[in-house]
Amino acid sequence: MAQTGAIIDALKQALREQGVTYAQVAQCLELSEASVKRLFADRQFSLKRLDEVCEYLGIEISDLVRKMEGDHTIKSLTREQEEELVSDAKLLIVAVSAINRWTFDDILGTYDFESTELIRYLAKLDRTGLIELLPGNRIKPLISNDFNWQKHGPIQQYFESQVQQNFFNCRFDSVGELRLFVTGMLSRNSNGLMQQKLKRLAQDFRHYHQEDLSLPLQERHGSSMVLAIRPWELSVFEEHRRPGTEKRFE
Repeated sequence: MAQTGAIIDALKQALREQGVTYAQVAQCLELSEASVKRLFADRQFSLKRLDEVCEYLGIEISDLVRKMEGDHTIKSLTREQEEELVSDAKLLIVAVSAINRWTFDDILGTYDFESTELIRYLAKLDRTGLIELLPGNRIKPLISNDFNWQKHGPIQQYFESQVQQNFFNCRFDSVGELRLFVTGMLSRNSNGLMQQKLKRLAQDFRHYHQEDLSLPLQERHGSSMVLAIRPWELSVFEEHRRPGTEKRFE
């Protein structure tokens, strides 16, 4: 019973992290909001309902178990640690490869490192707590499933500059590529619902990433997905607006 309660607490934490309300859970389960509140209060979730809520959140029940167990993984680096990564291109390559479960031989066979040089970089990452360097040069990532780079931090800024300069320099018409652009007029409520869907899609991406980590490196491809929504209109539209007709999204 204690373990069941801990799993429900972990589920409540996952709801808070994604900004999902009891009303949204009620809609997912086709129950009233009052019934959902009772389920949480009485801790009376069936396995089927627990699985349905997890699917809605884009996570697995096993993710809740890991939350409940409170492992020794890290959710982020400090700003200073991120600055160190972006200041050394080779260190950044090793860090990103390591957290994507590349082996020592994978990194050594793909990038232009000497063996002793690679060990030195891995030892540095071990000291930051990003990985644990085990005997035989085995690499154990120490990041949590919800690991994130610092918001507006050095790593995020670095990758955003690459998105602008490199990522969008593409026709998106080859195998494995897709670009969608849609525009319209949404209410505040619809905008909020779309944001929730985008967050769940990002959770799906993280879930598939975690699932595929068990596959051989040859079967995995570095993939990036950019999701965005904002109240916006072309500058030419703004330029021709009459004074006083500007809209504020508040």
